[in-house]
Amino acid sequence: MRIERGVIVSLNLAQIIRKKNQLSNLIRWPMTALGVWGAAWYVFIFLVDQGMHSSVAMLFSTFVGVSAAAMGWHRGMSQARTAALAMGFPVSFWLMGTATLPAWVWLLPLVLIVWIYPMRAWRDAPVFPTPLNALRDVPRYAILPAQAKILDAGCGAGDGLKALRLAYVNAQWIGIEFSRPLSWLAKFRCPWAEVRCGDIWQDHWGAYDMVYLFQRPETMPRAVEKAKAEMKPGAWLVSL
Repeated sequence: MRIERGVIVSLNLAQIIRKKNQLSNLIRWPMTALGVWGAAWYVFIFLVDQGMHSSVAMLFSTFVGVSAAAMGWHRGMSQARTAALAMGFPVSFWLMGTATLPAWVWLLPLVLIVWIYPMRAWRDAPVFPTPLNALRDVPRYAILPAQAKILDAGCGAGDGLKALRLAYVNAQWIGIEFSRPLSWLAKFRCPWAEVRCGDIWQDHWGAYDMVYLFQRPETMPRAVEKAKAEMKPGAWLVSL
């Protein structure tokens, strides 16, 4: 969308949206959950057979589920299914009566997920990594000057910044991410970009030539209104 004398011109990225849907459809349920839970139990039994204490083996096995949940979430899996993957093994372990740790220990994986992706961020957008080549055609529609300032609003782990750098090689890339752990990861993956932890809604967009973001349909109107109120004429608001 381009901000031009108060008029917004839509930029059609339907092909990229279809790619997102295809990516989400790759996740099959419930076979995914059964496979992850089975793998966690296999790791637990194997480690106990090797002489490891059951409490330590439980933590390693729980990490299997948490890792799978993080990968699923990264690919657009729903919050409910992500929680099911992460909590499936510890809950079944507890229900079988073999647990020897306090009940609060089972909440640790969930606490880890919430720390990485705060509840406040859930209302804005799901975790969806921008495909590397998703924005390569955008310069055909949105022509920017040299050293243009491009903001990735909600940059996550830096995938959007990488895609923006590929599309606009002669620009300044800025990323804002509400999750502190993800902002650290984005800084590590994109040392050429200016990445900071912050709130995209509190940041003023007036200095940017382009703002790229990925939002839920119910929060996009807020982004459009913010762009109309703050962005300068000729600037671009781009979204998948």
